[in-house]
Amino acid sequence: MDIVINIAIFLIAAVIFIPVGVIMRKRIAESKIEGAENQAKKIIEDARKDAENNRKEEIFKAKEEIMKARKELDEEIRERRGEVQNQEKRMIQKEENLDRRNEAFERREKDLDNRIKQISEKEGKLEETIENQVKELERISGLTAEDAKKMLLSEFELKVKEEKATMLRELDRKAKEDATKNAKELLTFAVQKCAADHTSETTVSIVNLPNDDMKGRIIGREGRNIKALETLTGIDLIIDDTPEAVILSGFDPLRREVAKIALEKLIEDGRIHPAKIEEMVEKAKEEVEATIKSEGERATLETGVIGLHPDLIKLIGKLKYRTSYGQNVLNHSIEVSNLARIMADELGLDTKRARRAGLLHDIGKALDHDMEGTHVEIGVDVLKKYKENPLVINAVEAHHGDVEPQTLEAVLVQAADAISASRPGARRETLEAYIKRLEKLEEIADSFEGVDKSFAIQAGREVRIVVKPEKVSDSDMTLMAREIAKRVEDEMDYPGQIKVNVIRESRAIEYAK
Repeated sequence: MDIVINIAIFLIAAVIFIPVGVIMRKRIAESKIEGAENQAKKIIEDARKDAENNRKEEIFKAKEEIMKARKELDEEIRERRGEVQNQEKRMIQKEENLDRRNEAFERREKDLDNRIKQISEKEGKLEETIENQVKELERISGLTAEDAKKMLLSEFELKVKEEKATMLRELDRKAKEDATKNAKELLTFAVQKCAADHTSETTVSIVNLPNDDMKGRIIGREGRNIKALETLTGIDLIIDDTPEAVILSGFDPLRREVAKIALEKLIEDGRIHPAKIEEMVEKAKEEVEATIKSEGERATLETGVIGLHPDLIKLIGKLKYRTSYGQNVLNHSIEVSNLARIMADELGLDTKRARRAGLLHDIGKALDHDMEGTHVEIGVDVLKKYKENPLVINAVEAHHGDVEPQTLEAVLVQAADAISASRPGARRETLEAYIKRLEKLEEIADSFEGVDKSFAIQAGREVRIVVKPEKVSDSDMTLMAREIAKRVEDEMDYPGQIKVNVIRESRAIEYAK
C-alpha cells in the first residue's frame, strides 16, 4: 500500500514539476540567445570600427606612396631634361664642327681644281715636247717609234728569259734542299717521339715444368697424350734433355699460344689424359679469343681510333699472333698509326684519317693464312665489306705501291710503314736469306756495263757502285743509278728502301824525280 502511495506521489510531482522545468529552461535559453545576439552585435560593431580604421590607414599609406612616386618621377624628369639639354649642346657643337670642316673641304677642292688645271696645262706642253723629241729621234736614227719599241722589247725579252731560267733553277734547287731538310726533320721528330722497343718473335715457345717427372706424364702411355695434344693444336712438342722444360715448335703463333696455355693448364691441374687435353685445349682457345678481343680494344684506345666495326677490332687483336720477319704485326700497326698521326699533325693534315689508315694498313695479315691473295688485297676486301671510308681503303691499298695514293695521308702511311719496318732490330731474316739478298743486290749492279766494283753495305740498305771513268760520264751516272734502282725494285723483295750510290772518280798521278 505504501508503494502505491509513493508511486502516486511521484507521478503527481512529475506532473507538477516537468512543465515548470520546461518553462524555466525556455527562459534560460531565451536569455542566453539574447546575450549572444548582443555580443554578436557588439563584435560586428567593433569589426566595423576596425575596418574603418584600417581603410583610413591604407588610404593614408597609398597617398604617401603616391606622393613619394610623384617626387621620384619629378626628379627623374629633371635628370632626363638635363641629359637632353647636354645632348642638344653636344649636337650643336658637332654641327658647328661639321660646318667648319665643310668649309675647309670646299677650300681644298678649289685648290685641287686649280692644281689640276695647272697640271693639265703642263701635261699638254710636255706631250707636245715629247712628240717633237720623238720626231727628232726618228729623223736622226732612221727608225720609227714602233720599230724601236719592238727592238727594245725583243732584247728585254731575251734578258728576262735568261734571268727567269736562272731564277727557276735557283728556286728549284732551294726548294729541293728545303724539302729534303724539312722531310728529314719531320721524320726524325716522328721517329724520336714514337720510339719503341723491339723484340723479334721466334717460332718456338718454352713451357717450364715443375720437375722432370712431368715429361713422362705429358708423353703418356705409348705417347697418346703428346699425340693428342699435337693433333688438337697442330704444334710439335719437343721433349729432350732440356731440364724442366718442354719446347713448342710451330710457325703459327696463334696455335702455339693455344698449345702453350693448354699445356700450362694441364700441368697446373695435374690430370693429363686425352679427354682432359681436349677440354683444356677448348678452354685455351676461349682464353685466346678473349685476349684477341681485349688486344684489339687496347690498340684502338692506344691509337685513338673510334667507330670501328667489332669484327674489325677482333681482326686487329688477332694481329698480336702474326709476325712479319719476326716483327709483331699488332705492335707494328700501332706504331705506324702513331707515326702517321704525328707527321700528319706536323703537316696540318687529317690526323684522324692518318691514324685510322695506319692502324688498318696490315689488317689483311690477320686472314692471309686462311684466304688466297696478298695481305693488301685481303685487307681491302675486308674494309670494303665493312663499308670503311674509301680514302682509308686507298691508303691501305697504296701502302706498298700497288695503286697510286689519292691523299697525302696515304703517302704518310707509306712512310710510317717503311720507318717502322726499317728500325734497327725491328725485323730479322735468316742468315741464308740475308746473304742471298746482298749477293743479288751486287749481282744486279755488276750486270751494268762500265761498273768496276759494287759493294752492298749497311745490311743491304745501300749499294755503292764504282764505275770506270773512261766508260761512264757524269751525265751517264744519273741514268745508271735510276736504271739500277728500277731493276732492284722489279727483281727484289725487301723491307724499307735501298740507296743506290754511283761513284765516278778520275785520278791523275805523276811522280816528281
